[in-house]
Amino acid sequence: MSDPNAIFQNAYYVGNNFNAILYGVELVLYFASVWLILNGRERGSGGKRSDKLFLFFSTGLLVMITVYVAVQAVFGQEMWIVHADYPGGNGQYLADNAAVWYQTLGSAASVVLNLMSDGLLIYRTYVVWSDWRVVIFPSICYLATAALGILTCYTSGVPNSDFFMGKAAQIALSYSSVVIGLNFTCSMLICTRILFVARRMEATLGREVSKTYTGAASLIIESMLPYTCFGIAYVVTLGINSPLSIFFLSVYVMFTCVSPQMIILRVLMGRGWTREAAISTGSGARFHNPSSAGASTTRFTYGTEGTAINLRSFTKSESTSSPDFVVMDHKV
Repeated sequence: MSDPNAIFQNAYYVGNNFNAILYGVELVLYFASVWLILNGRERGSGGKRSDKLFLFFSTGLLVMITVYVAVQAVFGQEMWIVHADYPGGNGQYLADNAAVWYQTLGSAASVVLNLMSDGLLIYRTYVVWSDWRVVIFPSICYLATAALGILTCYTSGVPNSDFFMGKAAQIALSYSSVVIGLNFTCSMLICTRILFVARRMEATLGREVSKTYTGAASLIIESMLPYTCFGIAYVVTLGINSPLSIFFLSVYVMFTCVSPQMIILRVLMGRGWTREAAISTGSGARFHNPSSAGASTTRFTYGTEGTAINLRSFTKSESTSSPDFVVMDHKV
């Protein structure tokens, strides 16, 4: 299959199928998050301001991704079914209708998704590091993506323009490159911090206790790694004018929604890094073990100069002779 149009059409079709699959994943994650929020309120443990923000943010993500998925599906239907006998074939239909109004709406929805997801990614970077200085460069990139995103929507929505060709494609490449640069920077900062803290925690507590906050799942979800990886693949294929770019664009936009939703769900489940779990507490590892007749709960605070993690231990104590408070100094 050497015909670029045939490759593009197949990539578009496969991308739409992946859109449907990942949209289903997003629905599961969204309703699981909503259930946790509402269930927490019923138990009297919810109702926090952060829960309300998560609910509104998650709903915004779902609305934007719904618009994008619907637009891609409708355009495919128009190109392959409704106008199957279009003069010049589906390639000509794409060239003539790439700037149709609902495609511009889909592009705008993807730009809003990027702004929402990148904003959360920058915030998570700050949470993990507890230092505003590390997010200065990503924040500058964020402002640039907002301007370039608006420009991309305008140029791709002009009559007879094409998102994958000409001036619109050049601006879209610039926009995507800045976005991916921001994603990569934040992902590497988060991964570096988690791996650094993980090594220190394992030396103090062992792998089993530390993996809740520093395991592979934490590394992948907290850094939005799938979002970044598919974004890099999209920018590379777009830069070399590969017809496969439409497939990577579809998956990338879907992870623009799925990745932040996974972070929200993880935080609601009590497994994500939070501001309370990453506050500055100096240095040292502290265990607080209140004596009780039955099972006891052990709290662990792992501190660095900028980060501390509060963990819940799941051990039971059969002895009441253990010390109530033990301090283990462990500098990072």
